[in-house]
Amino acid sequence: ITAAQKYETCRISVLFQDLIRYGKTKQTLRRDDWLRVFDVPKRWFWHFYAISVGWNGLLLLLYLNLTFRHQSYPPWLTGSLDILTGLPSTDSQVPQLSTVLVLLLLCVHSLRRLLECLFVSVFSDGALHLVQYVFGLGYYITMGLTVLCSDRLGKGTGTLLSQLDWIHVAGIALFIMASLMQHQSMVLLARLRTGKSGTVETLAHRVPMGGWFELVSCPHYFAELLIYVSLSLVFGGLSLTWWLVVLYVLFNQALAAQLCHELYISKYESYPRHRKAFIPFIM
Repeated sequence: ITAAQKYETCRISVLFQDLIRYGKTKQTLRRDDWLRVFDVPKRWFWHFYAISVGWNGLLLLLYLNLTFRHQSYPPWLTGSLDILTGLPSTDSQVPQLSTVLVLLLLCVHSLRRLLECLFVSVFSDGALHLVQYVFGLGYYITMGLTVLCSDRLGKGTGTLLSQLDWIHVAGIALFIMASLMQHQSMVLLARLRTGKSGTVETLAHRVPMGGWFELVSCPHYFAELLIYVSLSLVFGGLSLTWWLVVLYVLFNQALAAQLCHELYISKYESYPRHRKAFIPFIM
């Protein structure tokens, strides 16, 4: 391998790392100045959740209008769903109740994360790539459309309440548990930078302690995975497309957790070696 080839390989590696890292895991990456032009503040995460609350709230209202008042979707939504499903119409795969609950829980999850970003989390000067930012905006818009694609016609048997099944209850219970876990983790992370009065004292990164941090380096990422699994349960496990979303979240959050875990180990000699990166006792 020539020196020129090594240089090009190194540049490609840096470009790739620049695209997959964000926040504290990006700060240790040696990058050319021109790459920093594409940085946007990590604190802009709240944009994702603001878009999600508004968009998925709108889709929920349109779906309820279809279900109870039998009014068709607006043409722009019908056209979007036709493009995504590939067919003008398909048989309903899931009960109406599942669709209502998943859209509602998506709104609840996004609203909680929005409030945490605005009033709980203390962001440093960490950055994410512009591509990651644009992808994130598109991702949260696509989520709601994915839900509607699983129930293309909005058909169901009986009233919404009569469609209630044990798997809906199990999914909601897991959703609440995972949401509490994630919220606790975000509060503990914020306390690393605030004093007893709640004022910000430092933006430095410290070793998180307490709660699920005693088992894994990134319990908030693990909780995110559980939240998406819970929504799949609310679907009754009937939506293959949503299981593919869960698979994406698994790989995405596992990668982010592993990068954080490696950073903690390299930066802090006393970092607890028994902690896993992502899933307790497993990985």
